[in-house]
Formats: sequence, structure tokens, C-alpha cells
Amino acid sequence: MSGRGSFFKGKSRLAVLLIIDVLSSSGAYWFLLYRFRILNPAVTGHDVFFIYLSMLASVFIIRIFFRVYLQMWRYATSDVYLRMVLADLFGGVLYFAIDRVLFPVHLPFPFAVAAVSVGLLLTLSSRFVYQFARRRPDMFSAARLPAPQKNKISVAIVGAGEMGVLLASELLMNRNSRYHPAFFIDNDRRKIGTRIEGIPVIGPDTEVLEDIGKLPVQEIIIALPGTEAMKREQVFDQYMKTGCKVMIYDYPTDRMQAEFHEQKRQIREINIEDLLFRDAVALDAPAIRDYYHGKRILVTGAGGSIGSELCRQLARFEPEELVLLDVYENGVYDLEQELKRHFGAGLRLSTVIANVCDLGRVTQAFAAHRPQVVFHAAAHKHVPLMENNCGEAIHNNVFGTYNTVLAAEKAEVDRFVMISTDKAVNPTNIMGATKRLCEMVIQSREESPTDFVAVRFGNVLGSNGSVVPLFRQQIAEGGPVTITDRRVIRYFMTIPEASQLVLRTGTRAERSDVYVLDMGKPIKIMDLAKKLISLSGFEPEKDIAIREIGLRPGEKLYEELLVTAESCRKTEDARIFIERTPPLPQEEVDRMLRALRHALDMKADDALMKELMMRIVPGYRSAQEVNANAAKAAEFQAAGIRADELLGVPLEPLGIPI
Repeated sequence: MSGRGSFFKGKSRLAVLLIIDVLSSSGAYWFLLYRFRILNPAVTGHDVFFIYLSMLASVFIIRIFFRVYLQMWRYATSDVYLRMVLADLFGGVLYFAIDRVLFPVHLPFPFAVAAVSVGLLLTLSSRFVYQFARRRPDMFSAARLPAPQKNKISVAIVGAGEMGVLLASELLMNRNSRYHPAFFIDNDRRKIGTRIEGIPVIGPDTEVLEDIGKLPVQEIIIALPGTEAMKREQVFDQYMKTGCKVMIYDYPTDRMQAEFHEQKRQIREINIEDLLFRDAVALDAPAIRDYYHGKRILVTGAGGSIGSELCRQLARFEPEELVLLDVYENGVYDLEQELKRHFGAGLRLSTVIANVCDLGRVTQAFAAHRPQVVFHAAAHKHVPLMENNCGEAIHNNVFGTYNTVLAAEKAEVDRFVMISTDKAVNPTNIMGATKRLCEMVIQSREESPTDFVAVRFGNVLGSNGSVVPLFRQQIAEGGPVTITDRRVIRYFMTIPEASQLVLRTGTRAERSDVYVLDMGKPIKIMDLAKKLISLSGFEPEKDIAIREIGLRPGEKLYEELLVTAESCRKTEDARIFIERTPPLPQEEVDRMLRALRHALDMKADDALMKELMMRIVPGYRSAQEVNANAAKAAEFQAAGIRADELLGVPLEPLGIPI
């Protein structure tokens, strides 16, 4: 019964449209034909009636052929109106041909053109009135400022360009929208003072910002797609100072760019990812897809932040098989269920619960699935925890990687990509030192049939245990937000960016190399904390306090991406570089690993393990030594921090010798 009701409901809408159009066209046709008969007394009413019928039939047959009556006129855009114009144009041509072939009395060309044109004008006018009435209930109040409907939030849209106008149209047409567009704010002098969709355009922003508190605006929505990073930061900063809640009309930020094309733009809160102070990295997705399509791929540490995002993106590329390997069952189980929901039976998915420290189990998993590409993301990464658990850091990070390397070679894997970190460069903590040793293992396998590479990047925003979730939790609890030292700077990237970099390196031809991403300028942790507080609707230091707690063991004031700048060379990917430091022979690296294994077996304490790692890993020094000379680091200059600023805060309380 409901199906029949829906059928007749749709037909009734079509019937109403046809009646309106027939009446509009008939009025125009009869008026012109009446004038034609007055000027030509010899023309009979019978002749006029047949001319009218043939003209009406010609136009409506072509309209039906052009599917004009399948359009939803409530949401009609310029292409829909153009379709109507073209339909009537061809309808007029069809009538003119019939008139000249079949009728003894011919309607003069000017009268025919006038009749069809006026009929089209009346029909389009009915559509304009309908669409305008649907979108603007206050259509007769254009002389005053548009008032928001009851229970709607009055907003100003920054940007009266194509995207801003599209947003305003959507808000006006959607009766269920919680927003009512009251103003456009734009810097284009040609637009200021005009109205778009009945909404006044005000500006420039330098003048509006001073008086925005006096306007009937509760929130501000920024609709400026494709804005450069520095300009975007400037726009966000200036509007967040108005006291209004600031939103953005853009795509979600939790997936890599390739997935954005399948997601609709939405009004959302500004994320810290939007304030990276640089343009996001976007690599060639089609080339990446072609490489991984149809391959057997294994990811270790699949339940982690980077590992799980890699799996999500790899699943989109339709691999022959995707193997999730992790020791933490809860994380990998959640990922498995997510992938099954999204990809169903189309994705061949296998989950392996295994510890990479167990060589036998890892070798067994590799032999069973015979992966062609391996992404090794399993590792301990928390610096303070590893400083107090040196043996476990070496056991998991170094020997977990070594076991995976051996299993990959035995299974004849084509490509092996290890996830590294900027903390591996001139490390000052055991976590960074283990990662640098892992890079040395990778670089020593030059003669291996498997192509081994490592990927190095900085801190990943939003990853498990990173500083951003910690700051957000502290803000939610009312503060204070704790930072180790206001001078600390770090390189940051998003999880999607990190995943893209890793996936791209898996497709390249180099081997035994370390890839590095150009991550722009390092960011002050203090600035990051202030941004997050502002984005949460609070004023830094006033509503939410920021407190320094001192550097943690093994932590340095800055991180580096390159061991030596001289060893870095560009690739055809503009944002990817290769650091080609001279590798140690495989025999020498294996000898180092045997010494470490012996120390682990002897249950050596943390101090002895650190001393042994300092002998093995070049550049591994104490954090105190590095921080004492931090003022000379190029990274601080890149972040815009002068030496006098850096030394303006006493270093002695932190235990750092001057």
C-alpha cells in the first residue's frame, strides 16, 4: 500500500508541473496567435487551433525527450535551466518544420519565435518563483536584514566565492539545518555592499572584525577551500579573536586525501591538523593504487595508529590478501571488524596474533601467507617508558625488527618498509637509539634479494599516546595543560600524511635507503598548546593555564630529520628525500646484534644497556649534552627562535649544564 502511495505521490507532482506548464505556454501561444489572426483576417479559428496544438505538442515532446520533468526543481541549478531552454529551442525548430510541411497556413517566423520564447519565459518564471519561495520563506522582506528562523544559529560565512555561496544555498534550502546565513564576509570590493542569495556581503575583514560583536552573528563559518597554509592560519587566528565560535566548511581530516573525494563537505570544528603551518602532503594516489592492487601485503603492528591507517588505505587498493599481524588482540580485532564492515567479502583479510620477538612464530606467519610487501610498524615508541625499560626497548624494537627481516628474506618478500622516527637522528634516548640501529640493520641488507627501506618522519598528530590527545584530555578536565619546556620544538604531520609517505616509499625502486619527508618548519609545543586551548573555546593562560613540568629523561629540546644534510638527495616526489649514509657491512651489524643479545641474556641493567648502545649507535649522546648546545641547532632557527630567546629561560633548574 505504501508503495502505491509513493507511486501516485510522484505522479501527482508531475501532473501539477504539466498543468502549470500547459497553462503558461497556452497563455503565451494564444496571445500571439490572437494577434496573428487580427492581422490576417483570412486565417480561420480552425487554422489557429491546429497551429496551437502542433506548437504545444512539439515543445512538450522535446521537453519529455530532454527529461525536463524528471528534475527536482527545488534544487535546480543552472544546468537544469539550460536543459529547459535547449528543449524549447529544439521544440520550436520541430514545430517550424511541421508548420512548413503540413499546414497550408504558415505562422510567420517572428510570431513563432515570440510565442515559443514567451512560453519559455513564463514557464521559467514559475520555476524561479517556486525555487525562491522554497529557499526564502521571508521572500518579501529583502529590504531588511534576513532574520534567522526560530531555534536557528545565525552565522556569517567567510568567503563569498563559489564554495561559500554553495554552502549558503544548502543552508537556505534545508529546513532542518541548524544554521541561518545572515552575512557573507569577503574582501572583494566588487562584492561588498551587494546581496548573494538575498544575503548581504560585508567587508573587508579588517573593518568587519572590529564590529563583529555588534552584528546578530553567533558563529562564523570559514568557506575558503584551497587556501595556502600561512593564509589559512592567519584567517583562523583573526576570527578566533572575535569571541564567536569559528567553524570550517571542508572535508573531514581523519583520512588521507584520496578518500576525501568520496566524502561530502561538512561544517565541522577546526582541528589542529588544519593549523600545521604548512600545506599538507598529497602524493600520487593512482600510482600507489596500481602498485598495491592484487598483491599480498602484511602489516606488523596493524592495531596501532600508523599500522591501522595503513591497513585502511591498503584495503581500498584491492590487494589479493591483507594480513594484520599484532600481539595486542583488542586493537587488531577492532580494526578487523571495521575493515569487514567497510569492504565485506570483497577483501581477503587474515589476522595473525603474534609477537615479532618470537622468530619462530613470525617465520611461520610469513611462510603461511607469502607476502610480497611488508610494512613493519610494530615497535615500542614512548620515550620516558623506554628510558626505564631499556632491555625491553632493545628486545622489541631491535630484535623484533631483525626477526621480521629474517622472516621476510626466508619468505622471499619483494619489498620491506620499516617505520622509523626523527628521534633516530643523533638520538638522546634509548627509543631513538633502537630505531637508529633498526635503520642500520635495514641499510646493511644491500645484498639481500628483498628490497629493504626505512621511512623516517616526525611526531604524528592524534596517534596513540601523542601530545595532542593528552592536551585535549587536560583541557576537558579544566587544565592545566602541561608542557615539558616552553622552548621545545617538534616536527608534526598527520596520520594520513604519514600513511601516504609510507605507502609511496613502498612503490619506489631504491633499496637499503632511509626516506625522509620534508615536513616544513618545526612547531613550538607552547604554540601547539595555545592553539588547542583556543580551538576548544578557551583563552590560553586565562581560562586554561599552561604549566611547565621539566624535560623528561632522554628528551631533547629539538628533533632532527637528517643525520647529515650532505647525505640527503631529492627524489622525483617533491616532498620526499633520501638520506644515503654509508651502510655498515652486514657482518659487522650482525656482530653488534650478537653483543646486544648476549647482554640481554645476561639481564644487564639499564645503565649497561645504554652504555653498550652508545658504543654501537653513532651519534647517541646524553640529552643534557645536546640540550646544552641547543642554541646552535638549525632547527631552532627554522622555527624562528633566536639564541637569546632560547637562553632567556634558566637552564640550571632542568639539570642542564651551561
